[in-house]
Amino acid sequence: MVDGPGFRTSIYCAGCRHQCPGCHNPQSWAFDQGREMTTDELMHIIEQDPYANVTFSGGDPMYQCDGFAELARAIHRKTNKDIWCYTGFTFETLITRAQRELLYELDVLVDGPYIERLRDTELLFRGSSNQRIIDVQASLYAGTVVLWKDEHLTLL
Repeated sequence: MVDGPGFRTSIYCAGCRHQCPGCHNPQSWAFDQGREMTTDELMHIIEQDPYANVTFSGGDPMYQCDGFAELARAIHRKTNKDIWCYTGFTFETLITRAQRELLYELDVLVDGPYIERLRDTELLFRGSSNQRIIDVQASLYAGTVVLWKDEHLTLL
C-alpha cells in the first residue's frame, strides 16, 4: 500500500541522479544494477494478477522514459490497470522535456525530490511534504497541476 492505493505490481528501475539524502532506496541509484527486461516479460508479470494496478518506481523511471512509456502503452492497451509513477522531477519540469511522452501515459504522478527535513510519516503515499500526488490526465487537460484525490479511499 505504500506505492499507491490497493494492491499493486511495482516495477523498480535502476538509476537515479537525484540521490536524495535519506532516500529509502539508495541501492537503486546506480544505473548498472538490476537486470534488463523486455516489455513482454514485464507484461507477463503484470498480467498475472488481474486485480493489482501498477506502480513505476526506482531509482527514477524518468531516466528510462522511453522504455517505461512503451510499457505504459502496453499496460493500457492490454489491461484496465491504472499506473502510478514516482519521480524526483516535478511535473512542471517533465512537461517541457522528452519525459513528457511517459507523462502522457500515466494516471498518477508522485513528483518532487524527497527532502529529509520535510519528512512526514503521516502523509499518504509520499515521504516529504514537498511531494505532490498529481492526477496526470486531469492536469494535462487543465493545463495546470490538479492534485489527485480519491473520495472512495479509506485507510484503516
